[in-house]
Amino acid sequence: MEETLKKILQRNRTNLVRDLDPSNLYDGLLVKGVFTQDMIDEIKSSGTRRDQARQLVRDLETRGSQAFPLFLECLQETGQHSLAELLQNGAPSVQLQPATPTQVVHPVLQPLPVSSPMDVDKQRKDDVPVYPIQRPTTTPSPSPEREYRPRPQGRTRRDSIQSYKMDASPCGHCLIINNVEFEPQSELSNRKGSNIDCDKLERRFKALNFIVEVRPDLKQRQIKHELSALSKKDHSQYDCCVVIMLSHGTEVSHNRFPGAVYGVDGQHVPVQHITNYLNGQNCPSLQGKPKLFFIQACGGGERDTGFEVSPDESEPSIGGADDQTDAIPMSSSSDSLSMSDEPDARATLPTPSDILVSYSTFPGYVSWRDPQVGSWYVETLDRVLEENAATDDLVTMLMMVNHEVSQNSAKGLYKQMPGSFNFLRKLLYFHTQA
Repeated sequence: MEETLKKILQRNRTNLVRDLDPSNLYDGLLVKGVFTQDMIDEIKSSGTRRDQARQLVRDLETRGSQAFPLFLECLQETGQHSLAELLQNGAPSVQLQPATPTQVVHPVLQPLPVSSPMDVDKQRKDDVPVYPIQRPTTTPSPSPEREYRPRPQGRTRRDSIQSYKMDASPCGHCLIINNVEFEPQSELSNRKGSNIDCDKLERRFKALNFIVEVRPDLKQRQIKHELSALSKKDHSQYDCCVVIMLSHGTEVSHNRFPGAVYGVDGQHVPVQHITNYLNGQNCPSLQGKPKLFFIQACGGGERDTGFEVSPDESEPSIGGADDQTDAIPMSSSSDSLSMSDEPDARATLPTPSDILVSYSTFPGYVSWRDPQVGSWYVETLDRVLEENAATDDLVTMLMMVNHEVSQNSAKGLYKQMPGSFNFLRKLLYFHTQA
């Protein structure tokens, strides 16, 4: 589908999700070859009418050049005239002439001025075949909702929360960037123990059926190159994408995701730029699919000494006296948000959907790493995934990680608190191998 037509669908997605009745479209879309039966079955299984409408519009964008006009035909044929007019107004080259019978090309459109089953009540009130242009702003599309959901009163809002599809094999790509040996001019220490973290996460995500690629000791430019290459891959046959950054970190100015990670040359890449490579605009084949980022790096230079809690809240800690940090002072560089050499990273994009960024530490604080066993965060994350991925969703498991890491103490004094920025729209369950 052409980009202009995709943008028309995206611009009107709110109205389509609210007012579209997918159940009446399936036969027409199948006959016209827009969707296969398997695709329609998958859309039907996505949940409520609104969930099906959302999935249908998302899938429509991936179809061929005729998908848009054929979709308009189906809207007209099923009496959903106001939506057809709304979309057609943005696409002047698509001529369907909905109010006038078509002579040859679309003979099935001749009965369109006659009232449809869905609009009988509406036309009985008005006695004029004027299609309900006001419906999107005055009423919550009662007829499709009433027809498709026979038992709305018995459903709670939580029932409508759906899970991401995560059963593709392989599930998706997982890129691990592991910076250990830093160049002398960077004035950054080597990160002993990071290879242990890398090995654990490589094994873990392979076990979760991901294609894992490890890239060691990358400079800033190389980090950007790997992320750009990942964004240009075709992810259409996969369900998810994972990026893991193991490096020194710092705090930078930001407008969405805090923090930055360093290349081995001492130049950093802001986390918000890292996520932008894979957002829906820069990586279309990952639209609507979860993009997960795990950042084992400091968010700044502050050390958390914690606060007193009651005895029943206190648990033994595992931190050692020789734990190290991945902290670098906050960057004051005027180019921390420079986009001149980042055509794929736009800081003014709308709030990203389907993205989760998990940080090893609260923004502004250090992240602790044991040279012998690896970082607190990765060690705990690996174990929690191993023990709970078969039964619990990702956000629940990250809360387990937060709790366990918060119980540790470095040098008997310092604490650490992981956290995440969650823009996922559904629950995420990894598809574990039996």
